[in-house]
Amino acid sequence: MIDKTLLLIIYGAYLILLSLITFFMYGLDKRKAKKGKWRVPEKLLLLLSFIGGAYGGFIGMKLFRHKTTGEHWYFTAVNILGLIIHTTLLILIGFVFKF
Repeated sequence: MIDKTLLLIIYGAYLILLSLITFFMYGLDKRKAKKGKWRVPEKLLLLLSFIGGAYGGFIGMKLFRHKTTGEHWYFTAVNILGLIIHTTLLILIGFVFKF
C-alpha cells in the first residue's frame, strides 16, 4: 500500500523543483532575448510548464514580462492548463484517492 503523505511530499517536491527550473529558464530566455543571443527553444519552455513547472512558468512570465504578448497567447494557455492539471492532481491525491 502507498503512503498518501509520502506521495504528496514526492509530488510536491517534483512540482517545486520543476517550477524553479522553469522559472529560471523563462528568466534566462528573457535575458538572452534582450542581448540578441541564443534562445531557449519555445518547445522546451512549453514542455516544462506542461509537465509540472507551470507555477514557475506563470510567475516567470509575469515577473520577467516574457511571452505575454498576444502573439504568444499559447504560453498563457499552456501555463494555465498546467496549473489546472497539477493542482487537480494534488487535490485528488490529498483528498479523493483512497490508498
